[in-house]
Amino acid sequence: MNFFDFEVRVRYGDTDKLGVSYYANYFVWFEAARTEYFRALGMPYTECEKKGYFLPVIETKARYYAPSTYDDLLVVRTSVSQIGHSSIRFEYLVMNQETKKRLTTGYSVHVFVNRDLRPTHIPDEISQIVTPFSLLEGK
Repeated sequence: MNFFDFEVRVRYGDTDKLGVSYYANYFVWFEAARTEYFRALGMPYTECEKKGYFLPVIETKARYYAPSTYDDLLVVRTSVSQIGHSSIRFEYLVMNQETKKRLTTGYSVHVFVNRDLRPTHIPDEISQIVTPFSLLEGK
């Protein structure tokens, strides 16, 4: 799978005083999309944790191009763009589902750690099912 699309509707409580989606909510939507990406691959986070793998965030960024507002239906397109020895980088493209307008792009980098919070190799069962694909570069 090159990418996974996750839909989310902007709730009234997701907006700020100006009536647009509060910027930090995009990180919440990134996380939800990332979780569902893994579930779609047949490897939900809960299974990773049962096997002793955890994926804390070590870096994240978002760039905002246009606002979303209450009741907008958004698509958070998610892909894995890089797989390292113990790290993995996810990219996100948030679009308005109706207009297909790009609203936000972003990424997060995670490191696989064990229960002692020590970096560990990415498990083969994960590296074998993830296909690196850059949403930002289209490849």
